[in-house]
Amino acid sequence: MQAPSQEILLQADNVSKHYGDFIALGEVSLDLNSGELVSIVGPNGAGKTTLVNVLTALHQPTKGIVKFAGQDIAGLDIVELSTRGLARAFQLVHIFPDLTVRETLSVAACSFLGLRWKMFGNVKRNSEVADVVAHIAHAFDLTSALDSSSKSLSHGKRKLLDVASALALHPKVLILDEPTAGVSTADKHGIMETLLAAAQAIGVQSIMLVEHDMDLVSRYSSRIIAMQGGNKIADLPTDDFFANEEAVSIVIGKGAAPCH
Repeated sequence: MQAPSQEILLQADNVSKHYGDFIALGEVSLDLNSGELVSIVGPNGAGKTTLVNVLTALHQPTKGIVKFAGQDIAGLDIVELSTRGLARAFQLVHIFPDLTVRETLSVAACSFLGLRWKMFGNVKRNSEVADVVAHIAHAFDLTSALDSSSKSLSHGKRKLLDVASALALHPKVLILDEPTAGVSTADKHGIMETLLAAAQAIGVQSIMLVEHDMDLVSRYSSRIIAMQGGNKIADLPTDDFFANEEAVSIVIGKGAAPCH
């Protein structure tokens, strides 16, 4: 994703997260600009999930400030943050596996429309909710499955539903945590292409992707942030990152980097 202007949408300024004496995140600073798809990479235990939890206000930083659209997000809950335009894939399929696809998308649609506490009254009869659900379902090729239970979907379709529920909020920034994990190699690019096309159609301005699959990272990222031991060790355009042997060796081990 590229854009002519570089508006800073999400910003971390010297953010740390401590659990007692353990430093899970150490003075990390980063910007996510409009028009970017930034991948967060690193070995297990690098601090990627902790970083995303702090960036989405799920956890409060021990030190430092996180800003979205120029405003400090301290004290906001994830629902309030999502209504402001920062969304993270809900993974509602795992939380409420017995909901239908329509009901899963309706949860997010009702939140987007400010109806979050009224959502299960008459979602099928609420034309605004129905319009959002129909639009998102079409974008993700889920229309034929709207009245199927979420748990009955294939693994790939469940992954798409996770992302679709976040996009039903019509966010400016979308944060994805391994959206193709467990999906076959043959299907992973199809899923990425589908979700990126849907994000563009809905008007998402930037995406942050936490990903282990370096093939996906190399193909779709405009910039890569590498983590190790809770610290940021690189923040580079994609070509520059894969030309940096030290950073690549830390993230994926010695050997050739994937083609991109």
